[in-house]
Amino acid sequence: MAAAHDRDDPSLRLRRAPAADGVYGEANPQEQPQRQHEMPCYRASAPAHRRVKESPLSSDAIFRQSHAGLLNLCIVVLIAVNSRLIIENLMKSVNCSLTLPIFPLAALMTEKWAQRKLIRDHVSILLHIIITTTVLIYPVVVILKCESAVLSGFVLMFIASITWLKLVSFAHTNYDIRVLSQSIEKGATHGSSIDEENIKGPTINSVVYFMLAPTLCYQPSYPRTAFIRKGWVTRQLLKCVVFTGLMGFIIEQYINPIVQNSKHPLKGNFLDAIERVLKLSVPTLYVWLCMFYSFFHLWLNILAELLRFGDREFYKDWWNAKTVEEPVHKWIVRHIYFPCIRNGLSKGCAILIAFLVSAVFHELCIAVPCHIFKLWAFSGIMLQISSVYANSITKIVYEAESAHCALSLWRPRITCFLPVRLRALSGTRLGSVQKGLR
Repeated sequence: MAAAHDRDDPSLRLRRAPAADGVYGEANPQEQPQRQHEMPCYRASAPAHRRVKESPLSSDAIFRQSHAGLLNLCIVVLIAVNSRLIIENLMKSVNCSLTLPIFPLAALMTEKWAQRKLIRDHVSILLHIIITTTVLIYPVVVILKCESAVLSGFVLMFIASITWLKLVSFAHTNYDIRVLSQSIEKGATHGSSIDEENIKGPTINSVVYFMLAPTLCYQPSYPRTAFIRKGWVTRQLLKCVVFTGLMGFIIEQYINPIVQNSKHPLKGNFLDAIERVLKLSVPTLYVWLCMFYSFFHLWLNILAELLRFGDREFYKDWWNAKTVEEPVHKWIVRHIYFPCIRNGLSKGCAILIAFLVSAVFHELCIAVPCHIFKLWAFSGIMLQISSVYANSITKIVYEAESAHCALSLWRPRITCFLPVRLRALSGTRLGSVQKGLR
């Protein structure tokens, strides 16, 4: 009973607490509540080193430490280093990019008027021509007038080109839908291949979804997935950041130094120019592969996942030199090749027109941001026409593997001729090119 009484006595518990402060000196029981909120005051004789410890970054302790602070520091440095370029792009190009959605709305209004028969078909076609032409001319004027950097100008022209392709598909598809609807009203039969879901008129929701979707071909409805995989999207975003950084590293560490230390290809020794092009071909090949993987595989799949877009065949086995990028290929076949065939043109003429359109857009995306019009990209694409016939002839004469090897030597025109284009911008434009790449 006495022992239990001692355990319940508050005075005894108060006398035990100061015993823990024996190292710091005598403690007054009345000052104990106040000292609990104060820092302990070590005596000079108190030992500062009490046990064996490892440095935080030593091999034994580094994996037990939290590195969140270093990650935050890297993020702050990344934002600080790139803030100037971001602000410059916002000042020069974003204002123009933000006005591009006006043109899809104008195209939608045109189709609404044509659907309600407020305007005739030839008037709607004229309005679509004006809208699509303005989509290309407006960014060109902004880039040339503002003297924007190469990188921001390329992004703007790339977005404008995609918008043009989408609006052409939107106008062409809706025109064909109107023709089908009118023929059905007159009693014509088109078999079971006509789906009622794909002959509906355009709506604001369908236009907005189409402009955001990773496709260049318009249709009123698309195959959709059931849900969004958020964890998968996060992993793909991290991959996209890594490969984009790798692409910038290769440009800064390999391509820019070679370009700076080389002579003008048209003024120096021809063999020196060939040697410089061959030296640049390998790093530009790596950049092209990183660009393909980052855009066609990672970014388009991320966009498709966020929009629940079902058809994700954005590319085929192009590494076998047999196919091209699917979004562009589908657009060319749907809106250039077969319309030319239906209008009585030969296959060769249809292929020529398809290559011509591709060459014009390659030239716009390269020449306008660089402010140099030398037709390098245009010539490089038009020379690809010979590869089509060379591939067919090689397949006839040799086996398929030999045809693949022959076409592979010709196919990577970007990896071989892009350094020539960059080097052709030497002199007065070299500084602006390097500034834009950085």
